[in-house]
Amino acid sequence: MKYYKLTGLTCCVVLIVACFLPWTYHADVGKSFTGFFSQNNAYGKPGKTFIFLSVISIALILIPKVWAKRSHIIVAGIMVAYAIKTYILFTSCYNAYCPDKKYGIYLVLSCSLVLLIVAILPDMKIIAPGLSPGTEELKT
Repeated sequence: MKYYKLTGLTCCVVLIVACFLPWTYHADVGKSFTGFFSQNNAYGKPGKTFIFLSVISIALILIPKVWAKRSHIIVAGIMVAYAIKTYILFTSCYNAYCPDKKYGIYLVLSCSLVLLIVAILPDMKIIAPGLSPGTEELKT
């Protein structure tokens, strides 16, 4: 991917911002839930986890090492799994009432998926052992 770093960093920033946006609206209590607020903290604060994983992803995107790119796949996979779990938790029906889904929960889910795609397809040149950067591969 030509724009690997730009796409990854943009997704991380949008994901952090999406944690503060409304995820669901619950008409029975008359409140919008976000990544940091739910009625009586019933759903916890998944925004903290998303921000933590986004900061780790930013660091791994900026480090130009193979181990960082491989670690980023693991972190992005954990983030996607947690986003799916959070989506199901926040949008599921309870007591015959289904909350209204807002744009924040969709941003969290889509940015996590894009970040996984970015992690799987990094823009990194791997140099054969014994060759210095800038030299051509030996022809046999």
